[in-house]
Amino acid sequence: MKKFQFASFAALSVLALSAQAGQVITTAGGASLGIQDMGALGFGGVGIALAGVGDGITPGCLCEGWGASLGGTAGWSANANGGNVNVGLVSFGSTASSATSIVNVGGASGLQVKQEYGMSASSALVKDHVTLTNNSGASAVVRYSRSMDWDIPPTEFNEYVTIGGVGATKLIFSNDNGFATPNPLSNPGALAGGTTNVNFVDSGPTDHGAYFTFDFGSVAAGESVSFDIFYGAAGSETAAFAALGAVGAEVYSLGQNSRTGLTDGTPDTFIFGFAGVGGTPVPAVPEPETYALMLAGLGIVGFMARRRRAA
Repeated sequence: MKKFQFASFAALSVLALSAQAGQVITTAGGASLGIQDMGALGFGGVGIALAGVGDGITPGCLCEGWGASLGGTAGWSANANGGNVNVGLVSFGSTASSATSIVNVGGASGLQVKQEYGMSASSALVKDHVTLTNNSGASAVVRYSRSMDWDIPPTEFNEYVTIGGVGATKLIFSNDNGFATPNPLSNPGALAGGTTNVNFVDSGPTDHGAYFTFDFGSVAAGESVSFDIFYGAAGSETAAFAALGAVGAEVYSLGQNSRTGLTDGTPDTFIFGFAGVGGTPVPAVPEPETYALMLAGLGIVGFMARRRRAA
């Protein structure tokens, strides 16, 4: 999908976003997230950025957003890939390190979507704790979708994308179409060459992203369900998996640059993950520096063992 198709819309979106409330928060690892008052990403010129490298979603169209549904009623806040439809802001509050957005889908007697952004167990990731509350008078099925177009520097619009965790019990749809409107009641087709409802590694390079829909089953009137989303970036694929393991992510997408000959995800691997969605957590691994020391130690042990055998 060509970026120029979105150019005029993206320009209008930037003007509209400048009038919105929002907050930029930054982790100790140098990952920054720009959060709009309606809960989607993209505020203050920041989508998902890594210090010294750049932003992984703001180049071209700002195609990122969420959608939710209660029974047959859906709504979404999705920037250039859908706009604001059937949603109303209840409140937004923030500090230097947190932001909380509360939005109604389908009115005050519909579904309330509360998204609480803040620090996570990994210095590479910001956590979005999502709570979906059924404010209607009857039980109904609750769903949530999130879509994102990756634009990974330094090869924006030409990245490798990975999706993992397909098979999680609450995940009912996934593919690489980050341009699609996140309507939980309508599954989008994959982009050319894309793959739907299977795990894949380093698909590309091309201009694509990630799309996920989760079904939380029937939720009683007045009851809630919750889960976590993680956003951020690290300096390599190894560091990205360490971050996912640290937060117990079960479903994820990685966006990586496509410089010829590089497969280690340097200088940047951008991260989008979910926990609490019925999957198997990514194995926890040491942070890269600890991992390197551990390997060095194993190398020394192996060397000493070889010397003993030789003697």
